[in-house]
Amino acid sequence: MVTADEDFVERVLALVESVPRGRVTTYGALGDVVGSGPRLIGNVMARHGAAVPWWRVVRADGSLPPSHQDQARQAYLEEGTPLRRSGLAVDIVAAFVTPGE
Repeated sequence: MVTADEDFVERVLALVESVPRGRVTTYGALGDVVGSGPRLIGNVMARHGAAVPWWRVVRADGSLPPSHQDQARQAYLEEGTPLRRSGLAVDIVAAFVTPGE
């Protein structure tokens, strides 16, 4: 498994913190900004993301892993994040923001 150094982790977490309330970005978009793939971003989030608004980082289809859906959905409702009709995923077209912009 590839691991991230401390500077890389801090850069990813800072980008996550920059995502505004009610908006989301994707693992892939974060990877594009920092020069890595989405799996490494997922690893960083799994290991270090608890202190940042982790629910603002979603899969490309707007979903989160099922183990986090309930917590994320509550955060989305509180923040006014656009959801799909199902209410189980973010409306990625309406909510996406490029990290760092």
